[in-house]
Amino acid sequence: MLKKSIYLITGVMASGKSTVAELLASKMEKGVHLRGDVFRRMIVSGRAEMSEQPSDEAIRQLHLRYRLAADAAKTYYDNGFSVILQDNYYGEEISRILDMLKHYPVHVIILCPNVEAVKKREKMRGKVGYTGFTVETLYADFMETTPRIGFWLDTSEQSPEQSVEDILLHFR
Repeated sequence: MLKKSIYLITGVMASGKSTVAELLASKMEKGVHLRGDVFRRMIVSGRAEMSEQPSDEAIRQLHLRYRLAADAAKTYYDNGFSVILQDNYYGEEISRILDMLKHYPVHVIILCPNVEAVKKREKMRGKVGYTGFTVETLYADFMETTPRIGFWLDTSEQSPEQSVEDILLHFR
């Protein structure tokens, strides 16, 4: 059993964040899977979507989403839960969310399957994440700009269960 903490999971779209986060939360004594994207989806009208060249409003809404997710994660943690906070934290945005959680125990997990694995997973999903940019472009930018902090896990050849087992072994 892992000790109570906030586990922040990120990676490019279709890297397996949601599936791995859900499985990891189920392994906790008291676990919450907090999907940061839920706060984006709550915006019914006036939502500005992210793209390769996002608008100022899209960036403002992204930062609002991060703040809401951080506040929810802290509230769950303060009430006895381990939190698996999962969202797209790319590049300097990891530092932004970690700043919001600075007085809490946070463990960063970065899922980084290769481009071919991401493309295959994107095709298998029931939704389309890659609109306005390619897997290759986002992947290259993510790998280049994301600080080398936390536990980086290449899940290209792993099942979600194997990925969770590696995470559990790493943080025990």
